[in-house]
Amino acid sequence: MATIAARQAALALARISSSRPSAQAGSLIHRRGLASAADHHGPPKVNLWQDPMSPSKWKEEHFVIVSLSGWGLLFFGVYKFFTRGKGKKEEKLVEAAH
Repeated sequence: MATIAARQAALALARISSSRPSAQAGSLIHRRGLASAADHHGPPKVNLWQDPMSPSKWKEEHFVIVSLSGWGLLFFGVYKFFTRGKGKKEEKLVEAAH
């Protein structure tokens, strides 16, 4: 009787241990769902310097660089426009005080 119980326990243990690796293997399978780097739909993308007047044809990274540079120049220009007279007035006051 003890041998029957031991055999049943061993079979149950074997079933549990054999089912785990298959479940673990399923979770370890690497899936690259949307990891493709190229967009194969539509017309081919070109470099910025090959067609500078058509932003819709540019590569995405070139469009991002140009857009961020443009926004940076806009903010810097606005900053310089609103702060351009403040530094000169302080210099004139310092010179007049001496």
